[in-house]
Amino acid sequence: QAQLVESGGGLVQPGGSLRLSCVASGSIFSINAMGWYRQAPGKERELVAVIRSGGSTNYADSVKGRFTVSRDNAKNTVYLEMNSLKPEDTAVYSCYAALTLEGSDARYEYWGQGTQVTVSS
Repeated sequence: QAQLVESGGGLVQPGGSLRLSCVASGSIFSINAMGWYRQAPGKERELVAVIRSGGSTNYADSVKGRFTVSRDNAKNTVYLEMNSLKPEDTAVYSCYAALTLEGSDARYEYWGQGTQVTVSS
């Protein structure tokens, strides 16, 4: 089993910055991809950013140029640096990992509990 724990959410004014962190722990053999999704009230969950083991990244068009995803493979940790935040970025942000557990060849997907990000003046 594995667990993902996020931190770093909160309230920020428009134009401000926040940094989210997510640590994966448990019986992990390898992590293929880690990233962030978000869901705003009344909207579907959407991919924000993902980073793969080789370092390649993908971003939602709405956050390109403002958000940066990075990871520390040694710490099984993924980060999301969010700059120039807008009210429409308000959502619950959830960490995601596609990983392989020790003793298994199967790939599993895990999700964190989510952290609230509110952008408001």
